[in-house]
Amino acid sequence: MGELLYSGKAKQMWTTEDPDLLRVVYLDQATMLNGKRKDHFVGKGTAANDISTLVFEYLIRKGIPTHFVKRLSPTEELVKKCEMIRLEFVTRNIVAGHFASRFGLKEGTPLDQPVEETFYKSDELDDPFANESDAIAIQACTANEYQQCWELARRCNVLLTALFAKAGMKLVDFKLEFGKLADGTLVLADEFSPDNCRLWDRETNAHLDKDVFRKNLGDITTTYDEVYERLQKVVMEENDD
Repeated sequence: MGELLYSGKAKQMWTTEDPDLLRVVYLDQATMLNGKRKDHFVGKGTAANDISTLVFEYLIRKGIPTHFVKRLSPTEELVKKCEMIRLEFVTRNIVAGHFASRFGLKEGTPLDQPVEETFYKSDELDDPFANESDAIAIQACTANEYQQCWELARRCNVLLTALFAKAGMKLVDFKLEFGKLADGTLVLADEFSPDNCRLWDRETNAHLDKDVFRKNLGDITTTYDEVYERLQKVVMEENDD
């Protein structure tokens, strides 16, 4: 079974027999307000794992270094152990959420170029904004690591914006996290699912992400399943070409 290292808002991390590998377990729960509200949804863990596995495998094929090794079960995956960088790298392609309210902008307005923001990972501090000099001052990362993370995030944005567009979705914004392997290699880590991105239908702008939970717009598991089915169809077609 291994030892439980971490139990978070939507997943757990367990040790394995290999000290360089960890087992991730996706949970059937969703949270908001940094965990202040939490609800249980049957099948949500499987749906999030489905999407994250598909996205990570896709990015690996496109040359993005990640911690992902393989899917183990409907709710579990095997990943390389990382020393996580305590920053969230947020990319915004369309005005939405806190960015809209913060600057008094109309939600849904496309941005001329992606907005890049970093936040310090701390539930106790409500994940405060941290620019590059902040990140270096608090020793969250080095200047070189900060730039490396953003270079990877930009590559991911290009790849994933195109992937989701083919699947009939707008990649409005998303959060990435990075870590360092034992040999110091910087890799994309954590997960990529509608838990940490905003997705809208390209035709109707209907929410296809965790906002259905935040705003009581529908069933989160059904929504995530639809996202996975759309992505799976596109990836299968691409593999057949």
